[in-house]
Amino acid sequence: MARFAAIGLDHRHVYDMTEGLLAAGATCAGYNPDTSDPRVLAGFRKRFPHVPEAPTEALLDDRSIDFIVLSAVPRDRADLAIAAMHRGKDVMSDKPGVVALAQLDAVRAATEATGRLWSVCVGRVASPSLQEAIRVVRSGELGRLVQVVSLAPHRLNRALRPDWFFDRAAYGGIIADIGVHAIDTFLALADAEQATIESATVGAFGTAPEGFEDFCEFTLSTPSVRGYCRADWFTPDGLPDWGDGRLFLVGTEGTLELRKNLDIEGRPGSNHMFVANRAATRHVACESLPVTYYRDFLDAVRTRDFSTLPQAPVFAATRMALQAQATAKRFVAERGP
Repeated sequence: MARFAAIGLDHRHVYDMTEGLLAAGATCAGYNPDTSDPRVLAGFRKRFPHVPEAPTEALLDDRSIDFIVLSAVPRDRADLAIAAMHRGKDVMSDKPGVVALAQLDAVRAATEATGRLWSVCVGRVASPSLQEAIRVVRSGELGRLVQVVSLAPHRLNRALRPDWFFDRAAYGGIIADIGVHAIDTFLALADAEQATIESATVGAFGTAPEGFEDFCEFTLSTPSVRGYCRADWFTPDGLPDWGDGRLFLVGTEGTLELRKNLDIEGRPGSNHMFVANRAATRHVACESLPVTYYRDFLDAVRTRDFSTLPQAPVFAATRMALQAQATAKRFVAERGP
C-alpha cells in the first residue's frame, strides 16, 4: 500500500488530492503543519484527524513514504518537488507546479536524473465530464474537431485569500495559475503534443489590490484545431458555486458543451454534458462517472510504468502557460470615481 505525506498546506486543493488518494487506497503517513493560511490547516485537521504532524525534513527523509503531495505557495513548489525526487520520492503537485521557466527546467532535469514521477493535478485529470468529453471526441462522434472554447470564471473570495495570492511572483500570474487548466485540456482534446499560442492578454480590472490579474484570454492552435480560452475572477456572488465553467467543442459532424460546475436553471448536480450529432441530441450526467487519476498515479508509483500517466503533456502545458504569461499584453482598466 502506497504511503504519502502532505507538504505545504497553503491551498485548499490539498483536501481534494488527499481525499482522492485515500479513496484510491493510499495511506497518508503525515503532514507538515507549516502554512501561510491557518484556515487551510484547520480544515485539513478536521478532515483528516488521524494523520500525524511532522517537520518537512523528517517526512522527506522517511524511506517508508513513497511520494509527497504539494500544495505549498506556488513559488516554493519546484524546490520542494526537486528535494523530494532527489530523496527517492514521487511528487503530486497542485497547480501551478512551477511559476517560472527556470523552475520548470530544473524540475524536468530532476525527473530525468532520478527517474521520479512529477504530476500536476490539473482540472482535466480529476474531472469526470472532461474525461468523458475527451472520449467522445476520440470516438469520432463529432467528426473532425475544429474548435475548442473554454470559459473558466472563478470566485475571488477576497477575504479568504492569503497575502501570497495577490503577489504575482508568488502565484505566477493568472495564465500560469488557472489558464494552465485550459491549455492542458486543449492539448488533450486536440490529441496534440504541442500547440502555438497565437495571442494572449491579461487584465487588471481592480477587483482586488491594484495590479492583481483578474482576467485573461488567449488563443491557441494546432495545424488542425483552433482554441479560445478565458479565465477570470468574476463569478458573481449570487451563483451557487465557485464558478460556471463551460467548454464548447465544434466538430465537423457534431457539437458538445460541458457545464462543469452547475446547470444554472436546470438539472441538479455538476458535470453536465450536452451533445448534438447528425442523429439527435442528448444529455449525459457525468458526475458519477469514475475518475481514474488517483488510481493511475498509485499504479505508476508502484509499477514505474508511466504510460497511463505520461509526463510529457504536463511539461508541455506548463511551458505553454508560462510562455503565454510572459508574452501576454497587459490591460489595466481605469478605476471609476
